[in-house]
Amino acid sequence: MTFDALIVSHGQPSDPDVGEAEIASLAAAVAAHLPEARIEGVTLAAEGRIEALSTERPGALVYPMFMADGWFTQVQLPKRLAVGVGPQLVSFGLDCTLPMLAANWLRQVCTDQGFEPSDTDFVVAGHGSGKSRRVSEATRAFANRVAEDFAPRSVRCGFVEEDPSLADALSGLGGNAICLPFFAAKRGHVLDDLPEAVVASGFQGVVLEPIGLHSDVPKLIADALRWRATTPDVSKCVF
Repeated sequence: MTFDALIVSHGQPSDPDVGEAEIASLAAAVAAHLPEARIEGVTLAAEGRIEALSTERPGALVYPMFMADGWFTQVQLPKRLAVGVGPQLVSFGLDCTLPMLAANWLRQVCTDQGFEPSDTDFVVAGHGSGKSRRVSEATRAFANRVAEDFAPRSVRCGFVEEDPSLADALSGLGGNAICLPFFAAKRGHVLDDLPEAVVASGFQGVVLEPIGLHSDVPKLIADALRWRATTPDVSKCVF
């Protein structure tokens, strides 16, 4: 069975070409797991591109490379897609297989660092929002599901745009701690706000790359797309 799919991210409005290059690279990595599909990456920040590309791909599946379902995925994205494109899958951050991927990663980090999970503090760094609780709710749900599998000593969430702050969440912990950024890409907040919070809090643990950059993510996305293409009447699980 052959099918088309669009992987859509927010992108970088101040420099759209950067986000376009990133999503194109991700699409190519996903395509390596889906030889039966034609995969394209596109950002909302690239003016006019998603409208043009979706017009060329009638019936394409849409994969939102977002950490939660909110205004961008529920309002702006559907509004900008050409008629007949879809269905739209659940956003990356809500995929029910993502917590398992994260828990396996954390166990490997513990092995590499000589930590025991039960003696390790787990911190999830998220974006949050001053307007809606959707993003922080998705972040906390992810953190709790990971903790159920990973079984750390403690689990905390900290946010860029709401309380508790990143610095508060990272404060008061020893060296046996791991911080996982709940972001799709390594830009903006991950490059600026998170390092500043690490310094301000005196955090001495391990800071991982954003979950969206994990090497197993392209296969996770490919599996979600293949599932939806072959079982169109059943949505992939959401945690």
